[in-house]
Amino acid sequence: MSGGPEGRHRWADALFGPAAPYLLHLRPVEWPIMAAHTLLGYLLAVGIAGAAAGVERGPALLGLLLWVVCLNGGTLAINSAFDHDEGDVAYLRAPPAPPRHLFGWGLGLMVLGQILAFLLPPSFRVVYAACFTMSVLYSVPPFRLKSVAGADWVINMWGFGTFTPFAGWASTGRALDLSHALVLLGFCPLFAALYPLTQIYQVEEDTRRGDRTLVIRLGIGRSLGVAIAATALAFGLFGGSLLLLDRATGLRVVALAIALVAWLGVLVPWVRRHASMSAALHQRGMYLALGAWAVTDVVVALAWGT
Repeated sequence: MSGGPEGRHRWADALFGPAAPYLLHLRPVEWPIMAAHTLLGYLLAVGIAGAAAGVERGPALLGLLLWVVCLNGGTLAINSAFDHDEGDVAYLRAPPAPPRHLFGWGLGLMVLGQILAFLLPPSFRVVYAACFTMSVLYSVPPFRLKSVAGADWVINMWGFGTFTPFAGWASTGRALDLSHALVLLGFCPLFAALYPLTQIYQVEEDTRRGDRTLVIRLGIGRSLGVAIAATALAFGLFGGSLLLLDRATGLRVVALAIALVAWLGVLVPWVRRHASMSAALHQRGMYLALGAWAVTDVVVALAWGT
């Protein structure tokens, strides 16, 4: 039992005392995923060789800290402050009860990040402010767009999909060209594919709470169909970007095809079996899709950063 969620929470309690729930609701388990996707933009801007040489490393690390901990962690904290989840949520199993000042804690982190963003180039400040605004609209009543099917989807596909790697790019202060804009844009429909997959296993709890999420509106089968279509659009944009850069070599095309196969390997069996799958199996499918996302990040970094 000591290795399960309750055991990990006890370790957090022992280390951080009353502050432990505040830390846990920042969902630090998710930080490596967010950090990797943010750093992708930095790698696209300076190249893998440039990153190894330390080009713009200081601004990139500051931008990473502000984006992952202050903005993303703060967003997840204010989200938990209003959701009062009892079951598992993404990146936090058996969440502790939201502490009294969780909203203020999350919002304070986000404000701190916005202030410190003025140490970085203007484009970073602007994209941080845009996502700050979307985060508040997403989680906080009376707006609470996360409960409005479609609005929740749009906010996440832009916020995590495209704006997150763009933040890594923007931290360098470099101008964005069309071909790289296309690859960043490709992550918008790719997250449009991923986002419904994060909701499927929570349908019962969301329904009980009265939220009308995208998956509840569409149904699980249609949501998976949308995910496949959005994945196809994303890889079409990636391919278009390679053509613009004149980098559509055999090796790069094969690497991109491997990433596409990783997605289809998750989605196609899920479509076939969804009617008989338990919530736990749907949750497992979500984590497999996150693995396909990680493969895509690696492929894009290698194909565009070398």
